[in-house]
Amino acid sequence: MIWAFIALLAGGILKGATGAGAPIIAVPVIALLYDVPFAIVMFSFPNLLSNLWQGWQYRDHQMGEGFTWRFAVAGAIGAGLGTVILANVPSDLLVALVAMSVFVYIGFRLARPDWFLPFSLARRIVWPVGTLAGMMQGAGGVSAPVSITFLNAMKPERAAFVGTVSVFFVAMAAIQIPLLAWYGFLDWHRLGLSLLALLPILGGMPIGAALAKRLSKQVFDRLILTLLALVALRLLIEVTL
Repeated sequence: MIWAFIALLAGGILKGATGAGAPIIAVPVIALLYDVPFAIVMFSFPNLLSNLWQGWQYRDHQMGEGFTWRFAVAGAIGAGLGTVILANVPSDLLVALVAMSVFVYIGFRLARPDWFLPFSLARRIVWPVGTLAGMMQGAGGVSAPVSITFLNAMKPERAAFVGTVSVFFVAMAAIQIPLLAWYGFLDWHRLGLSLLALLPILGGMPIGAALAKRLSKQVFDRLILTLLALVALRLLIEVTL
C-alpha cells in the first residue's frame, strides 16, 4: 500500500500545481500494483470530494454560455457507459487502455503544446468530446487525454479551467460511484480505503502549489510526463508478460 500512498500523494501534488490531473498519475500506478477496477474504486471518492471542494471555491469562474454544464452532463453519460465497459471487458484490455491513454496524452502534449481551440468550435463539439472523456474515465479511470487536452486547448484562465473541470469530474463521479457499487466493485471495505485515499491527495495539493511557484511550468511538465511514460511502459510490459 505504500506505493499506492505515494501515487496518491504525487497525484495530489499534480492537482495542487495545475488544478487537475491527479488520476493521470494515481490510477496507472495503482492499476499496476493491483488492477484497473481497484484503481478506479480507490480514486472514486477522492475524485468526488476534492473536486466538490475545488468546484465550490471556483464556482464563479466556470466557462460560460452553458458550456460547463453541457460538458459535465456529457461526461456523466460517458462515465456511465464506461463503467458498463469496465464490468464486461477483460482486465488486460483495461490495463492496455489505461497505458495507451497515458501515451496519447503524453504524445499530444509534446507534439502540440501550443494548439489553440476556439471557444466557438469547442461549444459545437462539447457533447461528443465530453462523452468520450467520460467513457475513458469510467472504463479506465483516466479522462485526461481527452478532457484536460480539450480544455487546455482553449487556453482558459486557471480559475476558469479549475471551475469547469471540477464540475465535470463531480458529474462523472456522481454517476460512476453508484454504478461501481451496483456492479460489485465498490463495497464497504473499499469505500473506507477510498475515503482514506483522500488524505494523501489533500496532503499533496499544498506541496504542488508551492512547487508550481518554484519550478518553471516547462520543467514541471517534463518531470510529470517522464514519470507518466515510465508508468505506462511498465503497464504495457505487465500486459504482455
